[in-house]
Amino acid sequence: MRLDFLVRLLPCCLLLAWPLELSAAAHPAGAESRPKVGLVLSGGGAKGLAHVGVLRVLEEIRVPVDYIAGTSAGSAVAALYALGMPVDEIEQRFINMNWLASFQDTPGRSYLPVRRKQQDWRFPVTPGIGVRADGVHVGRGLISGQNLGFTLNELTREAALVRDFDQLPIPYRAVATDLETGEEVVIGEGSLADAIRASMSIPAVYAPFVRDGRPLVDGGIANNMPISVVKAMGADVVIAVDISDALAAGDSLTEAFSVVGQLTTLLTRDNVLEQLALLSEDDVLISPDLEGLSSADFFAAPMLIEIGATAARHHAVELYPLSVDAGTWQDYLTRRAERPFMAGPITEIRVQPSARISETFVLSRIRQPLNQPLDVPTLDEDLKRLYGLGYHETVNYSLLPAETGTVLEVQAREKSWGPNYLSFGLGYEESFNDDASFNVSAAVRMTELNRLGGEWLTGIQIGTEPYVRSEWFQPLGFGFEQFAVLGAEYEKEEFDIFDNGTRIVEADVKRRQLDLALGANLTSNTEARVGLHRGFSTLDELVSRALGSGRRRHRGGWDLQLVHDSLDDPLLPGDGAFIGLKGKFERPALGADADYDRVTLLASGAAPWENYRFLGTLYVDVVTDGEADIDDFVILGGFRQLTAYGHGEIAGPDAALASVFGYRAFGGPFVPFYAGAGVEVGNAWQSVDQARWAQLLRSYSLFAGIDTFLGPVQITAAYNDDHRWSAYLNIGYYLGRLFD
Repeated sequence: MRLDFLVRLLPCCLLLAWPLELSAAAHPAGAESRPKVGLVLSGGGAKGLAHVGVLRVLEEIRVPVDYIAGTSAGSAVAALYALGMPVDEIEQRFINMNWLASFQDTPGRSYLPVRRKQQDWRFPVTPGIGVRADGVHVGRGLISGQNLGFTLNELTREAALVRDFDQLPIPYRAVATDLETGEEVVIGEGSLADAIRASMSIPAVYAPFVRDGRPLVDGGIANNMPISVVKAMGADVVIAVDISDALAAGDSLTEAFSVVGQLTTLLTRDNVLEQLALLSEDDVLISPDLEGLSSADFFAAPMLIEIGATAARHHAVELYPLSVDAGTWQDYLTRRAERPFMAGPITEIRVQPSARISETFVLSRIRQPLNQPLDVPTLDEDLKRLYGLGYHETVNYSLLPAETGTVLEVQAREKSWGPNYLSFGLGYEESFNDDASFNVSAAVRMTELNRLGGEWLTGIQIGTEPYVRSEWFQPLGFGFEQFAVLGAEYEKEEFDIFDNGTRIVEADVKRRQLDLALGANLTSNTEARVGLHRGFSTLDELVSRALGSGRRRHRGGWDLQLVHDSLDDPLLPGDGAFIGLKGKFERPALGADADYDRVTLLASGAAPWENYRFLGTLYVDVVTDGEADIDDFVILGGFRQLTAYGHGEIAGPDAALASVFGYRAFGGPFVPFYAGAGVEVGNAWQSVDQARWAQLLRSYSLFAGIDTFLGPVQITAAYNDDHRWSAYLNIGYYLGRLFD
């Protein structure tokens, strides 16, 4: 018992002794006489964060690493250490990283053009489906890796000019797998960010990374523990860190990530055992105890890092002989801190050749000045906006050395499933009072129709409120600053006519029109348009008979529109603002039966506070001159339009609405749900001049829901001034319906 206690105590004693000066007899004074150490970091998804803890302990013991190789997550940690990034910085980078964003391709809604944001109101689901004459196509993975590429470029920016990985402070190798042959691909040259990206491409999750014409995927399939690689590099002693999984039991395979993890384990288990057989008695194998943690536990970074450190400390006796004296260690740190490969001024900007998109088109969106240092924040923003146009699978960059400075090469890889894309939408509103609406929508967007980037969008909605719109978008220059839009539209709006809160009849209005507009992007989030429209409306026969007028009303006039949209989500915003100002001027000289001016204002702002989100909205829609026809009345009532009143219960030429909603987010990043409350006040009048505070109607709501890929699915209970309750089940509500 006493002997067992001493054996357990020995590593702790050694740890306490590390700060002391090591004797010359115990450790050589110079680097020449010591064995060359090779560090191997295996793949394992989020569990790769344990590698950072191992690095921390190696530095505490003063064990220099001479060669380093990694697979998948291990390749990322190994690359950062190889380029000389301090362990503390590596740790903080991973703790602070937005892991959820790396599993998405969109850089954020704020980087989309305003017109694309407006299309997203009605067609928010974009599953990555392309259509061509030869059929329907999808991408090569659920994720193209756009955001992951941005992240890796930023992490490896200090070594962006390195093309030979032996030139790094620590010679480095990443391991990937050739998807066509299943062969191991050891990457020792090229772009450091690209090497990591190739090694981390989980099949079917991330699209394969094409390098030198070879489609590369996760290296764990061929060699998840590249011990043979560091031995070939020249390592005398190997420190191998194994974070690979044991096979899971069937009852634990309940989530997508656990299934992917099990598949990865099955694919990697044999090659890991083969590599472990290469270890000798002098080598060190560290296997952190990661039971209960999965390859998807990215948000447990501090715990994973500490588990790795604890595992390394348990091997203190084996690691201690590899430590060096203080002088040798300081020389090692100095060498790791050197940056002879830092980029100089940008003297040239190139664009990789593209089959469909002109080089001028891409260059017009890059603001990097020549003969100046690389402006990384501006370049990242430019590339994100270029990606937001929707033409490319990935948009990235690399730096190349040149005699006069540095070449910036922009790599805009077109979507293999383009250039025409499908998007979808779903809207459902059930009030549990015999009042329901259901709409399904789909759109096809044909892009790159000419050198300037012309597009043709056709969207169809079927259900309670049929809608069809087809429009041609034509940029008037390569930069999209000015543009023209020609469109044709049909819509049918159903509403109820009430008498003292009682529904007496259902009615509908059908509208058809042609429109032409000229516009300009004033900023990345602001757009202005001026245009003409010509068409007609058809009233429900019962309504037209009651009014003693004809069913058809001709419409014609001109329009002004100014829109600022920086909301982070079209359906459930938590940050940003929408401000829309629209003027419609009906004129008999342009074919209208009526002569009036209408002004619409919608202002909405969202703000986060800890786990809470708040959304305030002001809506005003008034006729400022003349008299509007009934087919152009404002209709309120229904979900988020005075929720406790029925759709159409509140109608008139003029209307106003103000609301405040607050909710708290619960759950994890992959299955978010929420609950909150809101209050709405507003009404409709024959003229806004008749509005009085005492006439305002009020609606109070409690709601809860879950945010899905189809949009928010929400249950709401609402109460109004007339002591009436309403309950709603809603899918896919969008704020923009007030501004359509």
